[in-house]
Amino acid sequence: MFRVGSRYFASLCIVFLAAATGLASAQSDKPAPTPVANDPQAGAPAAAQSPDQVDPLKRAPTEKQKKQQKSSLKIELGKTYKKWLNEDVVWIITDEERAAFKQLSNDEERDNFIEAFWQRRDPTPDTEENEYKEEHYRRIAYANEHFAAGIPGWKSDRGRIYIMYGPADEVDSHPSGGTYERPMEEGGGETSTFPFEDWRYRYLEGIGQEVIIEFVDSCMCGDYHMTMDRSEKDALKMTPNAGLTLYEQMGMASKTSRFQNGGLEQLGTGPMGSDLQTKEFDRLEQFAKLQAPPPVKFKDLEEIVNTKLITNLMPFDVRSDFVKVTGDTVLVPITIQMKYRDITFANKDGVQRGTVNIFGRVSTLTGRVIQTFEDTAQVDVPAELLPRTAENSSVYWKALPLRPGRYKVEIAVKDVNGDRKGLWSRGIVVPEYSDDKLSTSTLIVADQMEAVPTKDVSTGSFVIGLTKVRPRVAPADGKPALFKRTRDQKVNFWMQVYNLGVDEKTHKPSATFEFDIVNIATNKAVVQKMESTETMGNVGEQVTLQKSIASANLQPGVYRIDIKVNDNVSKQTIDPSATFAVE
Repeated sequence: MFRVGSRYFASLCIVFLAAATGLASAQSDKPAPTPVANDPQAGAPAAAQSPDQVDPLKRAPTEKQKKQQKSSLKIELGKTYKKWLNEDVVWIITDEERAAFKQLSNDEERDNFIEAFWQRRDPTPDTEENEYKEEHYRRIAYANEHFAAGIPGWKSDRGRIYIMYGPADEVDSHPSGGTYERPMEEGGGETSTFPFEDWRYRYLEGIGQEVIIEFVDSCMCGDYHMTMDRSEKDALKMTPNAGLTLYEQMGMASKTSRFQNGGLEQLGTGPMGSDLQTKEFDRLEQFAKLQAPPPVKFKDLEEIVNTKLITNLMPFDVRSDFVKVTGDTVLVPITIQMKYRDITFANKDGVQRGTVNIFGRVSTLTGRVIQTFEDTAQVDVPAELLPRTAENSSVYWKALPLRPGRYKVEIAVKDVNGDRKGLWSRGIVVPEYSDDKLSTSTLIVADQMEAVPTKDVSTGSFVIGLTKVRPRVAPADGKPALFKRTRDQKVNFWMQVYNLGVDEKTHKPSATFEFDIVNIATNKAVVQKMESTETMGNVGEQVTLQKSIASANLQPGVYRIDIKVNDNVSKQTIDPSATFAVE
């Protein structure tokens, strides 16, 4: 054994010696490192640096590594697009948009699609900010913070409704459940419930008014789910002789009948239970509408609004005004003006008739549709007068009640007899009229202003309260509204003043109103007038100001109407103005 081990040891020594000799020979073949000028280490023997000591950031990747990096990057980018589609916009993207996105073949097309997706929803496309996008991601963050329960908040039912429709106008929250007095429409009586919430929306376009959505946490784990069955929150529903309705307590109904009658809800019989079946269908319809867009009559015009792709443009002008109705409701009249020369007329029984279809949509920053309107504007002109009326205008008016806030208004028009379409899209901010702040409606410059009969008060086109006011719409090129200098043409001014202070002693307001019509070219007032509440008779906190001047009394030019309101009681001042031109 010893002799064999010696030979083995000798063999190993020979191998190691040969390897060392080869390594020394290889190193001797390498060129010596070149000294660097001005280097204090130049000329000194430099230590050889092995390939493993090279900085990884400076080392050139191999072809295999490049392919691996490219594959990893593609996977990560794929995850980004999937997250955007299935998480970021899952509740707001339409079926058509989703199908189109899935058909895209490369990342450049996907990036362009995403950019266009947000641009289509931008309420103020002329600015750098996209308020819709910012509000949408704010809501996702809010949902994740407040509605998470084992799943991210955006996935929950409450998160979905919040992201789609915004915060509810009123929330009735029962986070601990407990004792619950049923309303009569649910059968009356007392029971105990799981945690639940009722979200109330005053109005949802396409769904209806007073929309109530109920969420129930039946697992007691914070996971609230939307339900159509109001009995689902009843924790004693399956317990015999517990949580009885009013009729069940009186022996007029049996609790077992709740589970034998069928239907969507398992509410017990009560004094107002005769129409439960009808209400079940209403709840089913509401549930479906919460997830469906409102029906549209002019599909081609809606497509214009959705895509913003227009050929053979039809010009028209739009004006929006704001008039206070109640503390949280503002009337927003939308006035659309089209020149006769831009409308195609067709002969109908000897009369030239022009027809224009109008589609309008008002939505929130997150794309929730507040209201849509569709109508047909028709103009009839005798054939012999048509050439002389080319510069006349057809005016359409739609008054929308809206709550204070920021909205996007989109209007599409179609010339029925021709092949022209047009689109107008702007963001508007509906003002909030607080009770302690002096404020006014929009100062409207109108070509018609007249009192309406008692039976027509607050009804009909251009009617605001007691007065018919037809605004003169300024053109889209930035020029002021134009009035002809004729004997019959009047320039009318209409405005309401809100929240005038009331004197504690006289119980009346005390304010002055100064009217100045200024020639912009000379910056001199050509008309000046002052009024006060003392000379206006019996007035209250709200005053309507109406003035008219014949256009013939003004020289051709551009003018500004300044109205200054001085409240002597609250010591507040406000001075709205508007411009117009006379030719």
